[in-house]
Amino acid sequence: MTSGEVSRLDTFTSGTADWGGLRVVVAGFGVSGYAAVDALLQRGARVVVVDEGTGPVLTERAQVLGALGADVRLGAGTTSALPDVAGSPPDLVVTSPGWRPDQPLLAATARAGVPVWGEVELAWRMRPAHGAAEWLTLTGTNGKTTTVRLLAAMLTAAGLRATAAGNVGTPLLEAVLHPDPYDVIAVELSSFQLHWSTSPRPEASACLNVAPDHLDWHGSADAYAAAKGRVYANTRVACVYNVADPVTERLVEEADVEEGCRAVGFTTGVPAASMLGVVDDVLCDRAFVAERATSAAELGTLDDVAQAFGGTVAPHHVADALAAAALARAHGVGQAAVRDGLRAFTPDPHRIATVAEAGGVRWVDDSKATNGHAAEASLAAFDRVVWIAGGLAKGATFDDLVRRNASRLRAAVLLGRDRKLLGEALSRHAPDVPVVEVDVAETGPVSERDPVALMDVVVARAAELASPGDTVLLAPACASMDQFVSYGQRGDAFATAVRRRLSTAGEG
Repeated sequence: MTSGEVSRLDTFTSGTADWGGLRVVVAGFGVSGYAAVDALLQRGARVVVVDEGTGPVLTERAQVLGALGADVRLGAGTTSALPDVAGSPPDLVVTSPGWRPDQPLLAATARAGVPVWGEVELAWRMRPAHGAAEWLTLTGTNGKTTTVRLLAAMLTAAGLRATAAGNVGTPLLEAVLHPDPYDVIAVELSSFQLHWSTSPRPEASACLNVAPDHLDWHGSADAYAAAKGRVYANTRVACVYNVADPVTERLVEEADVEEGCRAVGFTTGVPAASMLGVVDDVLCDRAFVAERATSAAELGTLDDVAQAFGGTVAPHHVADALAAAALARAHGVGQAAVRDGLRAFTPDPHRIATVAEAGGVRWVDDSKATNGHAAEASLAAFDRVVWIAGGLAKGATFDDLVRRNASRLRAAVLLGRDRKLLGEALSRHAPDVPVVEVDVAETGPVSERDPVALMDVVVARAAELASPGDTVLLAPACASMDQFVSYGQRGDAFATAVRRRLSTAGEG
C-alpha cells in the first residue's frame, strides 16, 4: 500500500466523503457485516465479502448484495487468506467484531500493512458531515444492554429522537445512516468492538464494570481491561465510572480525553460530589448540578427501580439505572425525564425474570448471566438459592464466586460441558451444599436437540431440592452454546420446563 492510499483513508470522516473506488474486504457476513457492505456499495466502494458460513440466511444476503455489485465468497477456506479486490490488494479490511486478531485473514492483513476497521470505526466515519447525532457510549463486562436501553428510555422521555444501537442488536451503521436522523444514539460497545475502534469522540462514555471474560479472545485480563478502557478515549464531556470497581476509575485516569472532560462516579451508596448515588431510597445526582458540593438533584426512587424490574431491587439494577442517568445528565436531560424513562422501562428477557411462584418457591430466569461476575450480581439479589449453573466456562474459574456466595446456596444443579469446574469449586468452598449433576446423553448438532427435554430434567432435580422460601435461580455463570443455540433458548427452555412441571403438579 502506498503512502497516498494511507492518507486517503484519513479523508473518510463523513458519509458524504468520496468513497468511490475504495477497495474493501469485509470479513464476516453477519448483521453488522451486511450493513457495512450495503453502506460501502452505496458509496461506490468495491467490496469483497468473505464468510465461512453457507446457510440460507447468508445465501440470501449474498444474492441481494451480489446484485448490487458485491463479490461475495462463502464457504470453507474463504477466510484463510487476504483476497484481492478487483485484481489489486485491498485498501481496507472491515471486520466483524467477533473475529480475533490472530484469525488467518486478519493475521495476513496485519502482515500486509492493510488497515483494519470494525463496524464502530466505519460507522463513526460515515456520520453526516453536519448535524450528526451525539454518541453516548457504554461498555462493561455485565449490564451493558440493560443500561443502554435504560439510557435510551431516558433520552426518549426527554423528547429526543433517540435509539440504542451497536452491540445491543441494531447495527450502529443503520442508526447513523437512518433516513430520519436521530438526535442522540445510546451506543453499546463490546470489548471486541472497542478493540477495532480508534476515532469516535463520544459526548460521554461509561464502563460499568470489568471482570475476567473473553480471555480466550483477548489473551489476558490486562488486554481485556485495556480494550474496555478504550470506551473513554476522546470523550468530550464526562467519563462515567463505577465507584465500586476501582478498575473503571483507573481506566478513566489513564484515558486520553479532551480538555474539560470530567470524571463522574456512580455508587449504590451515598454519593460524594461529582457522583450519582442513593440517599435513603432516593437516586441522587451530585455531579450535574450547580451547587454539587452542598446539594443534589432527585432523579427517582428505589420504588421506581423496582417497578422497572418486576418488583426486584437488585443492587446491580440500581447501579445500571445510575450509570444510565449519568450519561443522560451529561447530555443535558432533566431530572423528570430520568425518572420518567426509568418508570417506562421494560427489561429484555432472561435478566432476573420471575417465571413462576408456587408452593413458596420462586423460579427465576437469569440465563443472560453468562459469566461469574453476572452470576454473582444475580445471586446477590436473593437470600436462599437453589442454583442452576454450568455450560461453557470460557476459561473462567469459580472459586471466588462460590466462596463469596456460599451462605446463600441451599443446593446446586449443574449442567453443561464445564459443570465439573463448578462442582469442584462447590466442594472446596461450600462442602455442605447438596450438588446434583445433570448428565444427559446428547447427539447431533446443538440446533437439532430438544432444549426443553434437558431442562425438564434440570427443573425436576431443582424442584426436589427446593423448599418454601427458596428461589430456584438459573444464573449459569457460563455460556450456553455447548447445549443450546443461545442463552435466550436456554432461558426459554427453562421457563417452559418450569411451567410444564407446575401445571402437571397442579393437575395432580
